[in-house]
Amino acid sequence: MVAFATNGLLAATFISRIPALRESLGLNNSAVGLMLLAMGIGSVAALPLAGGLVMRWGAARVVRRCAVLCVAALTLVAISGSWLEQTWLVALFLVAYGVGYGVWDVAMNVEGAAVERRGGKTLMPQLHAMWSVGTVLGGLLGIALVGTLPTVWHIAGVAAVALAVCWWGTLGFLPAEAPPEGHSPRRELIAAWRSPQTLLLGLMVLAFAAAEGSANDWVSLAMIDGYDVSHRVGVACYAAFVFCMSLARFAGAKVIDRIGRQPVLIASAALAGIGIVLTVFAGTFGLALAGIVLWGFGAALGFPLGISIAADDETRAAARVSVVSTLAYGAFLGFPPILGAVGDQIGTLSALLVVAVLMVPAAALAATVARRRPV
Repeated sequence: MVAFATNGLLAATFISRIPALRESLGLNNSAVGLMLLAMGIGSVAALPLAGGLVMRWGAARVVRRCAVLCVAALTLVAISGSWLEQTWLVALFLVAYGVGYGVWDVAMNVEGAAVERRGGKTLMPQLHAMWSVGTVLGGLLGIALVGTLPTVWHIAGVAAVALAVCWWGTLGFLPAEAPPEGHSPRRELIAAWRSPQTLLLGLMVLAFAAAEGSANDWVSLAMIDGYDVSHRVGVACYAAFVFCMSLARFAGAKVIDRIGRQPVLIASAALAGIGIVLTVFAGTFGLALAGIVLWGFGAALGFPLGISIAADDETRAAARVSVVSTLAYGAFLGFPPILGAVGDQIGTLSALLVVAVLMVPAAALAATVARRRPV
């Protein structure tokens, strides 16, 4: 859980300082978006390789090395933006941060799935909820330190603490097992990309990732544009979404263990789809907010359960998690800009219906790839 929380803490710490970096570099919003794209490019480029690294070194070593890379990269981002005021250096180090972030994500999910298998009970949703706890902590620290501590010292200080805590947390990881004779991480990864079952699972997770990512980027603006609420209320709507998603992840494990993955995933897709449609067509703010609540509950479990399913086969877990994570992060990175383009044509609020449509194949795929009985 520590690896998930510190990963979220670092991400939120950086996000809390984006306005300060924008000001020191003199960038407009479009330029900031392009700069942040560098981080996404780093993650997506590294994710296909992550499974092989985990198979070769073990999850603990990969998480430690990625934590060092992330801490160093974010510190250099702060120095490049605040002291050197060089945008190209910031973008370069954000690529490095994206690489470390993406590989770290795969490694900690592989480890979480291994612990889940050994315990025989659902654990992955709670682990992803701990990531949310880390982001909340990072956001609160940002609120407290912005304006009182310079950007470099804020990021470097939090990063150093996060590195120490994460390193300590990896001491409790399961011991890395020696790969069997003739084992080839490269061949296993290629086989995972060629596996129809893995790709179908990845497409299901992609749909749920689109539901989560679109809310992260667009729900506030959609409420502001569609229901004429204030900026503060729009942000509160996003906070409601995150709260419901985190609550579902903390509480969902017992439900999953009782009735099984397949019914939960199908119900989740239905809840998310209904919630989005209600948000768009409610007509009143109160009903739209109820839609956001349903959306948050529905979007919560698709990603972590998809990772659990990918890791069911212990011998191929790292390769399969790498494939599924790559597709999911592709949705996180690519889908919000698509919604932006659609929103320019039909309106921000109406554009969300594209996500609702994706919940139909998500439910159908869940019926195919999630057949494990409840424990």
